[in-house]
Amino acid sequence: MDKLYIAGHTGMVGSAVKRKFEKAGGFNLVLRTREELNLLNQSDVSAFFKNEKPDTVIVAAAKVGGILANNTYRADFIYENLVIETNIIHSAFEAGVKKLIFLGSSCIYPKLARQPIKEEYLLDGKLEYTNEPYAIAKIAGIKLCENYYLQYGCNFYSLMPTNLYGPGDNFDLKNSHVLPALLRKFHEAKLNNSNVEVWGSGKPKREFLYVEDLADAIYFFTKNIEAKDIYNSGVSHINVGTGEDISIAELAKLIGRIVGFNGEIIYDSSKPDGTPRKLLDVSRLHTFGWKHKTSLEEGIRKTYKWFCLDYNG
Repeated sequence: MDKLYIAGHTGMVGSAVKRKFEKAGGFNLVLRTREELNLLNQSDVSAFFKNEKPDTVIVAAAKVGGILANNTYRADFIYENLVIETNIIHSAFEAGVKKLIFLGSSCIYPKLARQPIKEEYLLDGKLEYTNEPYAIAKIAGIKLCENYYLQYGCNFYSLMPTNLYGPGDNFDLKNSHVLPALLRKFHEAKLNNSNVEVWGSGKPKREFLYVEDLADAIYFFTKNIEAKDIYNSGVSHINVGTGEDISIAELAKLIGRIVGFNGEIIYDSSKPDGTPRKLLDVSRLHTFGWKHKTSLEEGIRKTYKWFCLDYNG
């Protein structure tokens, strides 16, 4: 049975991947918490790979956050993400790992990228300034995988998920992403019989993928797709999304309806909107044989149920 190391298995993405692979079976999971293995320490990571010798690696470990966190802790975001991915990918190469899948983010694409965003648009323009450090680190991870394949033939490649949400998400209003932040805001406003303030104009459009669907996609690619399949298609990575987007204003209304909120939604246009639109072109993803299963409304309902039971007590 192949040994599978999931880096970052306690986070939202990593825990969903862990659940998927445990349920599917066929892999011996190798897991380490942050306390057990410091991914920022090169010698520790190298020793781990030499001792455990995993066959497959999923890189879900990263420092993540929303606009506020990305723009406030800029040095932390670029440094920690560069070090984590470099330590893991190089150690995987040295240990002879059979397959490695690196997970990035749709923020790797130019701020004003043509829509929907094709994989080919990488490095085709300026990045959104507020999350530029994180995006640059993720681009470096993509290029690490690509060039270890080109120089050494390593079966390493990257998947680029769109905005994710679901069980295990971060609902801290200071550093969470837009969907969980809105869900918490609407829930608390309902309890307090107050209005909800939404950052920005509400006009930007975003695409959202339920995290359990991403885990399913990762499992599919792990079992069926090799690095040569990706690179021979002419790109360095594959987009993973739904191919559908929604404005922040429409999202706010949907969340309000699901939560049962009856107050007023107020938009604070003094706050940044971020990228005007981010919709991924998922035609290659569909060609490879995978498509998302969970609708946005169904996913938000499941997430809200988890929030009420597991997060909010």
